[in-house]
Amino acid sequence: MADTPIVEAQMLIRKPVKEVFRAFIDPAVTSKFWFTKSSGPLELGKTVKWEWEMYGVSTNVLTNKIVQDKLISTEWGEPATIVDYEFTPLTDDTTYVVIKNYGFNLSGDDLIKALIDNTGGFTTVLDGLKAYLEHNVQLNLIADKFPHITQK
Repeated sequence: MADTPIVEAQMLIRKPVKEVFRAFIDPAVTSKFWFTKSSGPLELGKTVKWEWEMYGVSTNVLTNKIVQDKLISTEWGEPATIVDYEFTPLTDDTTYVVIKNYGFNLSGDDLIKALIDNTGGFTTVLDGLKAYLEHNVQLNLIADKFPHITQK
């Protein structure tokens, strides 16, 4: 992993690690701040389909590793890359979340574009997570990111 570019986004969430971890596993929660629909929860060795209905796009997500309340490792995208979600409890009521995206099979301008897009995308996901878990507010950040291409 050291020789490949790594996208990294991070955020302190003022909720217990169990609740923050569940927010990424359980699509009933994740759909409040990220995708609009999922074929099921993240489970080790299983592939689920995530959909962003407003854009008419979807992706298959394979879960490669789950360490309860610590790590979720997935593989998804075109071309596929690894996305790790790391959870560190700082206190009983605060969790530091780091999302790392790596394994890019791109070069030059395509790689630079993917790094910029994914950094911004995962930062937006964490911003939405924070608003939803801490304040019970759905900011619709993902839907509002590209309003000019939203499906009607």
